[in-house]
Amino acid sequence: MPPLLLVLLLVLLSWQPAPAATENPRALRPGAGQDTRTLSPYFFVRSDDPSTDRLPLKATAASVDIVGVIARVKVTQVYRNEGRNALEAIYIFPASTRAAVHGMKMTIGERVITARIEERQEARRQYQQALQGGQSASLLEQQRPNVFQMNVANILPGDEIKVELVYSELLVPERGVYEFVYPTVVGPRYSTTDAASAPASEQWVQNPYLRASDGPATTFDFKASISAGMPLKQVTSPSHEMKVDFPAPARALLSLPAAQTTGADRDLVIRYQLADNRIETGLMLYETASGERFFLCLVEPPRRFAPAAVPQREYVFIVDVSGSMNGFPLETTKALFRTLLGRLRPGDSFNVLFFSGGAWVLSPASLPATEANRAWALGEIERQHGGGGTELLPALRQAFDLPRARRDVARTVVIATDGYVNVEREAFALVRNRLDDANVFAFGIGTSVNRHLIEGLARAGEGLPFVVLGPGEAQRAASRFLEYIESPLLTGVEVRTPGFQAYDLEPGRLPDLFAQRPLVLAGKYRGEATGEIVITGFTGEGRFERRVAVDRSRVVPGGEVLKYLWARERLSSLADLAGPGDANAETKQEITRLGLEYGLLTEFTSFVAVDQFVRRQDGKVTTVKQPLPLPQGVSELAVGGGVVGGVARKMSVAAESVSVVGAAPMVEARDSAGRPQSAPGQLTLPVPPPPPPPAGVSVAVLENQARGAKLAPETLKEAVRRAVSTARCTAAAFPAVRLRITFDTKGNVTRVDEVHGQANAPVLLECLRRALLSMKPAGTTGGYVVVEVGWR
Repeated sequence: MPPLLLVLLLVLLSWQPAPAATENPRALRPGAGQDTRTLSPYFFVRSDDPSTDRLPLKATAASVDIVGVIARVKVTQVYRNEGRNALEAIYIFPASTRAAVHGMKMTIGERVITARIEERQEARRQYQQALQGGQSASLLEQQRPNVFQMNVANILPGDEIKVELVYSELLVPERGVYEFVYPTVVGPRYSTTDAASAPASEQWVQNPYLRASDGPATTFDFKASISAGMPLKQVTSPSHEMKVDFPAPARALLSLPAAQTTGADRDLVIRYQLADNRIETGLMLYETASGERFFLCLVEPPRRFAPAAVPQREYVFIVDVSGSMNGFPLETTKALFRTLLGRLRPGDSFNVLFFSGGAWVLSPASLPATEANRAWALGEIERQHGGGGTELLPALRQAFDLPRARRDVARTVVIATDGYVNVEREAFALVRNRLDDANVFAFGIGTSVNRHLIEGLARAGEGLPFVVLGPGEAQRAASRFLEYIESPLLTGVEVRTPGFQAYDLEPGRLPDLFAQRPLVLAGKYRGEATGEIVITGFTGEGRFERRVAVDRSRVVPGGEVLKYLWARERLSSLADLAGPGDANAETKQEITRLGLEYGLLTEFTSFVAVDQFVRRQDGKVTTVKQPLPLPQGVSELAVGGGVVGGVARKMSVAAESVSVVGAAPMVEARDSAGRPQSAPGQLTLPVPPPPPPPAGVSVAVLENQARGAKLAPETLKEAVRRAVSTARCTAAAFPAVRLRITFDTKGNVTRVDEVHGQANAPVLLECLRRALLSMKPAGTTGGYVVVEVGWR
């Protein structure tokens, strides 16, 4: 056999296709070279090897005790090793953005080990030493203010290890409704960070996820007690079926029925009201054993007054149409914009910016809010499907850089997204630096949104956050937004404390008050509890003033929590000042000091618990990452960059809202054909055709294999040219791109593939695919066509 032929044969025999997924795969960045890999979530691959238990987290339970306006939450995680190899388990899980985590313990059999708070690097060192030395240990780290990582070392075969953590948070009502949110799952985060150079604090993004068809890997239990101090009017859950008992008029006990113990794929939300829609206000004090004194003040908000004249506004709507928004979240967004666009006034102007892996705008400049323009915008939103990455930062920059309609008209930026990104700090800094250009309101869309991003964007932009769990809540959220922005409750807010030696107030500056919720002020004080807290500002009818007499304050049961709540607010303020990238030395030192002094989990302090007994004498430990369920309603396109044409299965969504006490859940009204019906203020206008496409796009039909009523070349060329021009897909660097467009039996475009690839043009190709997927030439019943799109 000739030597060359022998070499080729050996190569062919040794070649094997790459596996679909591995225990720790790394995704290629779309459009990048083969050696450039990014931190990306991936799908969990089940193994038939019984020696390693790759699902060590067996159960999670939450016990919530709400007294007045303070919630104390105990979370229990149960790890059990049903394999033959010793394990280290890594579990990524969420918490409330307002959670002050102040305790953790680990239980092994009869032994209980109380965790210590340490500087992050020291806690990690102690944990690694225990891992290598054969001692069981647990380590709790904060990756984001609402994303935690639990490591549990040396779980031996047959072991059961329980880890408990405790946190507290403040509940602030809006319009008389108190809301408690218990997040259950961290959604997959889109990242473009190079894996090779990514810091350890970003590695959590590369986490496995279960497919929608896999079913849950753990059980979930939830119990809550509400002691309101006054009769409860209503207790509901818009997220889960809930059993509710009322042992007394002012007390409620809630629990999940057995059928709901696998519902850990969405935020668990509880809402309740007090009799006569009252809200708890007043001043609470606490003094530590060392003499440090804290206070928490809740001041009743003013009444809302309709303004005599509502000024004109310019709105820039930023709409996330990435892969994670595919399906249920994007349908919720569409329901939201039916009301937002429908309620714009003739004197307003607006624009819409869509983003995924790239960004494109409805119009080069803002449009008058005419009936035709609003209908055109809604038609473009309705045509979106969801696919691609989530490039939030370029979209924000482009939105702020859009030309102003008029310099004398206030601009408001409105963002609708699930927030599945890992660039929160950079986004906050960008918005804060452009605050003179516009204020920002953020809508979190879906059942398990990144509330840290949504709340942080609104705080940086001096706006308000909204979370819309499903289409049934969209109209109410849009109406609240428009009401708030047209008539703020209180502006120019100032605080004085005559006769009361208050210091270290949080927040340092009270922002304008949009929603009807109490003003919250936390701080420390010296000396006796005398004097007043005076809050002033301006409402729709003039000057506002509230005085709170300090000597009429009350001691809150379990008042120790006040120091945790104050420290948590101070930590949030410091994090806002840190800016993008690593915190400066002074800020890092202050965050670390607060974490150690008050025993709180922070970015730079962690909890660590180490068993004193050496339990593993020899052998190795297998590290496994606990796979997470996809949040309810989130498409599989969210994993691996959300590339259009990737694996995508239709997601089924449970009922959006189950009411346990009171009115039935809100559901979206539909007509007999299944189309959404309009509610008052919603936009249901006939969608006119978009304006004629600008010159500059040329289309040639190279091959026509469409079945059914065969497309006339001129009809096809005009349909493609209009779709590409309307989406404003431009490519000066490429004279032409050849595309194969495939139709299903109903005439829908199912695929758009490039023929003879154009290197390094992922944004262009995504724009073309998105534009052509919305095309539906009449009479086609399958087949394909090949076209060449060019630019002159």
